[in-house]
Amino acid sequence: MMQKRKLGNSGLEVSAIGLGCMSMSSGYGPAADRDEMIALIRAAYDCGVTHFDTAEAYGPFANEELVGAALQPIRDKVVIATKFGFDIDLQTGKRGPGTNSRPDHIKAVADASLKRLRSDSIDLFYQHRVDPDVPVEDVAGAVKDLVAAGKVKHFGLSEAGVQTIRRAHAILPVTAVQSEYSLFWRGPEAELLPTLEELGIGFVPFSPLGAGFLTGKIDENTKFDPTDFRNIVPRFSPEARKANMVLVELVKSVAERKGATPAQVALAWLLAQKPWIVPIPGTTKVKRLEENLGAVNVELTDGDVKQIEEAVSRLSLEGERLPEAALKMTGR
Repeated sequence: MMQKRKLGNSGLEVSAIGLGCMSMSSGYGPAADRDEMIALIRAAYDCGVTHFDTAEAYGPFANEELVGAALQPIRDKVVIATKFGFDIDLQTGKRGPGTNSRPDHIKAVADASLKRLRSDSIDLFYQHRVDPDVPVEDVAGAVKDLVAAGKVKHFGLSEAGVQTIRRAHAILPVTAVQSEYSLFWRGPEAELLPTLEELGIGFVPFSPLGAGFLTGKIDENTKFDPTDFRNIVPRFSPEARKANMVLVELVKSVAERKGATPAQVALAWLLAQKPWIVPIPGTTKVKRLEENLGAVNVELTDGDVKQIEEAVSRLSLEGERLPEAALKMTGR
C-alpha cells in the first residue's frame, strides 16, 4: 500500500514516492515508445503514485505532452509538477544557452504548459534554475499572479541556494524545493535541509538512485547511449565508476541483510531522513517501477540509518555530480 506524505507546511499531499518522467523523453538516450510510456505512467497511478514530475525543457515539450496525455483521464486525482526558467523559444522549442525567468516569459510558459498538460492548472510550478538576471522576488511575484489567476496552485524552486529560497519564500510561500540528493550525493545535508525544515518547505530529491548508479546495474564497463548525459558527467567516467563501486557494494550488503534490492535500500534511506522528503525516481520499465515503489515497505531502523551513514562517510567518492557548466547553474 502506497503511503502519503505532505510537502512541508503547504498541505500538498502526494505519494511517498513520485515518478520522475524526464527519462521517458530525454536525458538518458533516445525517447522511449510513447504508448509504452503512457501505459507505464498509468501503471504507476494504479500502484498508488499520485506525484508526477515533468518540465518544458524535457524534450523540449515532448515530456509534458506525454504526461498530459497519460494523466488526462485521472487529472483530478494526481499532482503534476512542471518547470519554467530555461531560455526556450515557445514556438520552435529551440533552446538558448541560458535561463529566462522574466515575468512575461514565465506567464507565457505557464499557458503553453497548461495546453500540453491538458489541464486548467499546474499543481506545482518550479523555477528550473535560478536566473541571475532576474531578482527572485520578481519570479515569485509572477508565480503569485499565476496563483491568483488560478493557473498555478503551488510554487517550487529547483537547485536554488538557501538565500534565494528565503527571499522567494518571503514573497510567495515555497511548497517544495527540488535538488539532487542520494547516498551518492549528500550535499543538501549541510545547509539546504536545515533551511527547509525551518521554513516548512518540502524536499523532492531527483536522481535519488544516483542516476542509476545505486541500483548496482552499472559498472566501469557499462556503455551509455551517445545521447545519454552521463557520458559527460565526471563521476560517471569509467575511472570514477570503478572507484565508486565501493558505495554500491555497501548498499548491496545492506540490501542482502534486509531482503531488498539496492535501489530499494537507497530510496528507503531517503524516506528515513525526514517525513517531508518525497523522492522521484525515474524509469522506463514497469518492473523497475514496481521495484522502486517497494521501497516504502523496507524498514530501516535508526540503527540501520546510522550504520549506513557512518559507512558512507568513510568512503571517498570520485567525480563531480555534474559537468562544470551545469554546476555553475546550481546553488545560486
